[in-house]
Amino acid sequence: MTDPALVRLDVADAVATVTLDSPANRNALSTSLVTSMMQHLNTLTGRTDVRAVVIAAAGPVFCAGADMREAATEGMEAGARALVALQRLILSLDQPVAARVHGPVRAGGLGILGACDVVISADAVTFAFTEVLLGLAPAVISLTTLPRLTSRGASETYLSGAGFDAHEAVRIGLVTRAVPAEQLDEAVAEVTSQWAGTSAQGLRETKALLNDSVLRRIDDLGEQVARQSAQLFASEEARAAMQAFLSRTR
Repeated sequence: MTDPALVRLDVADAVATVTLDSPANRNALSTSLVTSMMQHLNTLTGRTDVRAVVIAAAGPVFCAGADMREAATEGMEAGARALVALQRLILSLDQPVAARVHGPVRAGGLGILGACDVVISADAVTFAFTEVLLGLAPAVISLTTLPRLTSRGASETYLSGAGFDAHEAVRIGLVTRAVPAEQLDEAVAEVTSQWAGTSAQGLRETKALLNDSVLRRIDDLGEQVARQSAQLFASEEARAAMQAFLSRTR
């Protein structure tokens, strides 16, 4: 079951903006939110009047990662497969996709950034692969983040779970550009206006070339990492860590 209010789609001047709009849980990736996001993105397939897609978020946080309450009660088997499918959809969409990152991004939210073609972030934003702190691994999001990150950057951020800033995210390949917050909209508009002035066919075919190896990686490993993620979320160690996390956030 989906809740269309969790995600908004707006189209103007050849740019479609998909906005995560669930600030009450910091835009956590519930199955409903992910499914709603995919439904909106699927409507853009074949639309030559749309040359660019922006993924944005409402509220102070861009994305907190997995919905821990849902994972603690329902498990992550469906959620893990849904996140694999979402990443693949973003990568294979006809139009290039830019992420507009105004607030913190954690864990599963980083998989969305990895799937985007360009990521523009406010320079005060922080990021973290927090899975290791909860007895988990960034299994599903490794599909899109490992191909973007430097190997040393991946080891440092994956294994520590520590936060890092937008400039470090640029250095290790997760983010394309970090700008002052007041310049964020201008920087995103600069990218999308460039895309809007090009050929729909040219964008589609060039994006396919750029993302071919990542898509093949998802097709080869998607089911394997989804199972791994579900098993880790169901483990005794992870469930205890999630319950401790939820008790702190009540």
